[in-house]
Amino acid sequence: MVDTSDFRSGLNIILDDEIHTILEYQQSHQGRGSAIVRARLKRLRDGAIFERTFKSGERFPQAYLERKQMQTLYRDGDDWVVMDSYTFDQIHVPVSQFGDGAKFLKDGMEVYLLYFNDQIVGADVPDFVELTVAETDPNFRGDTASGGSKPAKLETGAVIQVPFHIEVGDVLKVNTREGVYVERVRKGGG
Repeated sequence: MVDTSDFRSGLNIILDDEIHTILEYQQSHQGRGSAIVRARLKRLRDGAIFERTFKSGERFPQAYLERKQMQTLYRDGDDWVVMDSYTFDQIHVPVSQFGDGAKFLKDGMEVYLLYFNDQIVGADVPDFVELTVAETDPNFRGDTASGGSKPAKLETGAVIQVPFHIEVGDVLKVNTREGVYVERVRKGGG
């Protein structure tokens, strides 16, 4: 059991019979009353993020998760087929386990599956991935790297906003947590 004084980012607790990860927390004192703890939590089952307030000293069971490194092989309907990087076992994982990061997955990518009591409870996509631009509007004279943005469809089908100078074939570094363009890694055609 852990109590609110043990909270830290990345801690997994069982709350309302589900596993949640603490993303952020803040402790504050209310005058003469007891302290309260505000936390941003992520429910692993569906990736929902929400805030909740706890009384200081509340206790919760800690969820010990096992992380297994896997490699994505291919998409099969509503599942990704992944392979254990050590045993070469292949399993089907529902796309929903990857949360919003699923739209940035492609064949051959390294991911981590999260297990609790030998059951998959979540999956982590890398924080940053490199993806090729499949479609975007052409550039026009006067477009600059610093002004404005346009939509670009990536090789995985995800659409993000990119600077005007980005072209089809460019390889981009993308932040999968926020779903945003970070930088161009390589210019298209090479």
